[in-house]
Amino acid sequence: MRNKESILREIEKLTKRYYEKAHKENGEFIPGETKIPYAGRIFDEQEIYQAVVASLEFWLTEGRFVKEFEKEFSLYLGASQSVCLTNSGSSANLLAVSALTSPLLKDRAVKPGDEIITTAAGFPTTINPIFQNQLIPVFIDVDPLTYNTTVERVERAISPKTKGLILAHTLGFPFPAKEIAGLARKRGLWLIEDTCDALGAEYQGEKAGTFGDLATFSFYPPHHITMGEGGAVVMKDRSLWKIIRSFRDWGRDCWCDTGKSNTCGKRFGSQYGELPFGYDHKYVYSHIGYNLKLTEPQAAIGVAQLKKLPRFVLARRANFDFFLKNLSRYKDFFSFARFAAGIRPNPFGFLLTISEQAPFAKNDLVCFLEERKIETRQLFAGNATCQPAYLGKNFRIAESLTNTDRIMRQTLWFGVYPGLKKIHLEYIVESIEEFIQQGPGPEKLVESRKILSNAANNCQTWE
Repeated sequence: MRNKESILREIEKLTKRYYEKAHKENGEFIPGETKIPYAGRIFDEQEIYQAVVASLEFWLTEGRFVKEFEKEFSLYLGASQSVCLTNSGSSANLLAVSALTSPLLKDRAVKPGDEIITTAAGFPTTINPIFQNQLIPVFIDVDPLTYNTTVERVERAISPKTKGLILAHTLGFPFPAKEIAGLARKRGLWLIEDTCDALGAEYQGEKAGTFGDLATFSFYPPHHITMGEGGAVVMKDRSLWKIIRSFRDWGRDCWCDTGKSNTCGKRFGSQYGELPFGYDHKYVYSHIGYNLKLTEPQAAIGVAQLKKLPRFVLARRANFDFFLKNLSRYKDFFSFARFAAGIRPNPFGFLLTISEQAPFAKNDLVCFLEERKIETRQLFAGNATCQPAYLGKNFRIAESLTNTDRIMRQTLWFGVYPGLKKIHLEYIVESIEEFIQQGPGPEKLVESRKILSNAANNCQTWE
């Protein structure tokens, strides 16, 4: 009879054959007909085989692949980070903000009505956990060149009610994390780095996501690596890891790994709250939590993806550099994301902001590219204070959101992900060149000029 190792070797060979038949890209690129996505999964038979192995082992919930990924991810970040995997980057943000409300933090615990500073230009799930924890978002503007906020903007926004910051590294470009982290420590504030779009980016020689008290990551398919769904919270302070795990795992006080018992050595020998003495520690709940755990097959895929991350980073940077080199000649029409010395971005996309002098509007270019099957995206929520979900909600605007409004009206981006080949990059550049050369037409020109000359009013007034 064959043993399971020989069966696994055969499965591995068959998995490779299946990948080559079912997934390996062999199609011809036809300009204007073949879609160029803004992002996508980059994988091979290794990810499929890992997922199959995890499924065959049939542990399914957290197991050895979760442990392996958490260990390797911590090593990649280059710091003594504790890692807690979760089911999405959005859940990671929810867990990070929720953790700050824990009574275990005593005087540093964030309470309902306290303020958390964030930018108005970003993704909703950076903002939503602030509302969900009955805290007050304080919105600040961003720099028009870097699309990130600045130390000065953060400092001006701080009030006696401010208890923390949650800031994203916009589209793979790090904000001044070292300086903002220093300000946060000086003022006794929490700092959460939303690194969901910036895995692999570096600031002054250190990885983005290693400066704050907590950092979050996303492994959704468009991101820098994928588990399908998945995310992580990382932190240096092990006591925060225990709090994050509690919120993630139903709010339980017990920190035993799945399938383990009595890690603390006093499972039936302590007093908790008003429960009877000796109540089973596995059923003691110290937080109002969730169930946001990751599955083992997802982590198995992540282990294979993480090995590919260094070359993914190089490919994204090369694709970004190609666009910057070939589109810089059109600086009269566009402004591009800039970054200072010491910053090594891992771009999530290539940002373009239409200049005030351009004879066309953002939607003109968006429609032109989309008609040619080149996917484009907005900078997420634009100005979040204009979004239907937040109208009438309790928040504070600390300053005029002029640059955020400009981004909402005039900024778009397209992909730089590793799946793009030179023929795709050249076609995108050629399409933008064609658009500029032919112009939007007389009627469209008049309409575009009206759009550009009509300054949008802020959705809310700032104090």
